[in-house]
Amino acid sequence: MMRAMLSSSLLEARGIAHGFWGRQGGVSQGVFSSLNCGYGSDDDPVRVRQNRSIVASGLGVDVDQLVTAYQIHSADVLEVTAPWTRENAPRGDAMVTAVPGLGLGVLAADCAPVLLADPQAGVIGCAHAGWQGAFKGVIEAVVLGMTRLGARRAGVIAVVGPCIRQASYEVGPEFHARFLDAQPMLERFFVPSLRAGHWMFDLPGYVLYRLADAEVGSCAALERCTYQDEDGYFSFRRSTHRAETHYGRNLSAIVLTP
Repeated sequence: MMRAMLSSSLLEARGIAHGFWGRQGGVSQGVFSSLNCGYGSDDDPVRVRQNRSIVASGLGVDVDQLVTAYQIHSADVLEVTAPWTRENAPRGDAMVTAVPGLGLGVLAADCAPVLLADPQAGVIGCAHAGWQGAFKGVIEAVVLGMTRLGARRAGVIAVVGPCIRQASYEVGPEFHARFLDAQPMLERFFVPSLRAGHWMFDLPGYVLYRLADAEVGSCAALERCTYQDEDGYFSFRRSTHRAETHYGRNLSAIVLTP
């Protein structure tokens, strides 16, 4: 059976409670089976809360202490000092905190979830890094947000969770041109597709590049593709290719333990 949650040895070694949850081990039914954690889906909100309780329990916190933002593919960073309700979730795509016991979560279904921590400073962060957010600077923004709370860039550990990987991520010529117009050296994150005029994009590789550019102390990516691993993860692109109108969301989360 698939593991419901993956973790990173980089963060485990420093005693940071965290996890990258997939679609296994929850209570939702049908297309949302089974650990759908996205209130933004058309799933039963009661089941979504139950699924989020499962994740929160894995982190060692109460479900009401696990927060997610209203994600908009931006570079906006939220400093979290207290939990909020789902109805009052602020808009943004990254969060930082120095408050022990507060769980920060990222919802994704192909975009890259990034969990970050400076264990010595007692500061954590997370980011929802689809291509748009990464291109706009959400990685640099979340690292900057952590430094404002006392983190040191050299002390930050960052892990990129399961996301769509290059072999499954075909993009068109406009997408390719946008990146090369910004920086010609970004060509290294593309390889030609079998379809003329199209390319395969390396999202986790690009996010790691942005992390290195933000001068974090160490970073790594978990080599798991949300598109290819149907049993393990929800995937927006896979659902789109099948003309399915609904899809679940995977949740990745991190917490400072007291």
